[in-house]
Amino acid sequence: MSASTRSVSAPVTAGKLSGKVALVTGGSRGIGRAVAERLARDGAVVAVNYATNETAAREVVAAIRADGGTAFPVRAELGPAGDGGARDLWTAFDSGLAEHVPQAAPGLDILVNNAAVATSSSLYELSPGEFDTVFGVNVKAPFFIVKEGLDRLRDGGRIVNISSGVVRIALPEIMTYSATKGALDVFTRHLAKELGPRGITVNSVVPGIVDTDTNAAWLRTDPEKRAWAAAFSAFDRVGEPDEIADVVAFAASDDARWVTGAVLDATGGSGL
Repeated sequence: MSASTRSVSAPVTAGKLSGKVALVTGGSRGIGRAVAERLARDGAVVAVNYATNETAAREVVAAIRADGGTAFPVRAELGPAGDGGARDLWTAFDSGLAEHVPQAAPGLDILVNNAAVATSSSLYELSPGEFDTVFGVNVKAPFFIVKEGLDRLRDGGRIVNISSGVVRIALPEIMTYSATKGALDVFTRHLAKELGPRGITVNSVVPGIVDTDTNAAWLRTDPEKRAWAAAFSAFDRVGEPDEIADVVAFAASDDARWVTGAVLDATGGSGL
């Protein structure tokens, strides 16, 4: 049974997503933070999921509120055990929405599956435990987050899965990570067909190499490695989190109502 089609009253920030409720997994850092802040600027109430770094999540929430938006933190650690942490996530989301946005109707309009283990060991060094963790966070968790959240997701809603440009090139040193993102794109296509009758769009957004804290150790300290990374793009530079967030915001908006099952390339023309 689908959730009610009611939405919340418009927050302080007006925009295309006014009255919508969004959940961004892994929303405390990097691309996730940029997405959370952009959706809030467009008017959405944003639930910022984090696993352990409460300080970072509260910084994002504070920044959104300082700009006149509405947001609240949601703690849930995603991973390979059980349902990937999906029920814990939804329990925290439900209670957080009721506590911080009491005027909101229960339910969700926009789900951004962003949380991920961002790398993996090589074939020769990978352990079964690491394999389970990478697939657990990157594939199992999004699958069950959607499954357990279908009664909350409103008809006409949006699901955006954050994939990766590595699905188009061979990088054996991160083979397992790459495989998870390929699986996520397949999930996107099938889920779009499944949820189409409810007017719910499902799309993947595919970043290339982006200047985030995760990449800071090598990208911001070694000019040669940064030049190597920049060379992948047709623009000869590295992407910024806000540039990915802009594409996600499009996919989350009514402008993308006729786009579903798509893999939206946000790599800056990498590999052309």
